[in-house]
Amino acid sequence: MTRDIRRENGIDMDMREVLEVYRSSGLGERRPIADTERMAEMVRNANLVVTCRIDGKLVGIARSISDFSYVTYLSDIAVSLEHQRSGIGRALIGATRKEAPQAKIVLLSAPAATDYYPHIGFTRHNSAWVLNP
Repeated sequence: MTRDIRRENGIDMDMREVLEVYRSSGLGERRPIADTERMAEMVRNANLVVTCRIDGKLVGIARSISDFSYVTYLSDIAVSLEHQRSGIGRALIGATRKEAPQAKIVLLSAPAATDYYPHIGFTRHNSAWVLNP
């Protein structure tokens, strides 16, 4: 079993694979996975996409927007259910950081993951705001 974590071009990704990871991870419950074109735009327009493949199969994705200098917004991190709790999420975050080492990483946590992020070094920030469309 070979784990390959690397940066990929979101434009070239197979959306069937991507959507399967979102579904399997549970993140699909909070993303518009029924709207394939919107999801494709989300992946294509992210300027930093880091993936994990095991024996060529996509099992994890970290989708970010970054200026590569000050801040990276980690908008999605999804790991297929069968590979959760194996270090892939942490490795995806590490690879994201490696692509923009001077930039801080900012994310909005899924409710079920709020205890995970402090465990790997994130600190809570109480002044985030959201303006919905």
